[in-house]
Amino acid sequence: MFIGEYHHTVDEKGRVSIPVKFRVALKKGAVVTRGLDHSLFIYTAKAWEKLASKLAGLPMGQADTRAFSRLMLAGAMELELDKQGRAIIPEYLRSFAGLSKHIVVAGMYDRLEVWEKEVWEKYKQGTEKHTEELAEKMGELGV
Repeated sequence: MFIGEYHHTVDEKGRVSIPVKFRVALKKGAVVTRGLDHSLFIYTAKAWEKLASKLAGLPMGQADTRAFSRLMLAGAMELELDKQGRAIIPEYLRSFAGLSKHIVVAGMYDRLEVWEKEVWEKYKQGTEKHTEELAEKMGELGV
């Protein structure tokens, strides 16, 4: 289970340090792909296989499902952690998420999200302004 918010940096080689508490789960295999809201998603190999299987099973006749599948599947890349717990994020994914030096790695239960720090802070502040509305919508969903 991935939870928490961690501040890290991207080095000149495009390497990101994975929080220590998540390294064991990711050492067995991991995948990084384009996420939503200008972030990247990192999944364990097992969680990725489950998601990729669902995406591959979506109807190809619908433009929106084709587009989402392409976003996630074509953008995916296997990750390997080095001895220091760092992973190289490909340039095309760093560019997609606008990653520069300072990033946030956010645990989202079954995945990690990687954000440019400024984008994360703006997103979080915007979301925090609407917590009551969000709580009501979650209540409608039974949460």
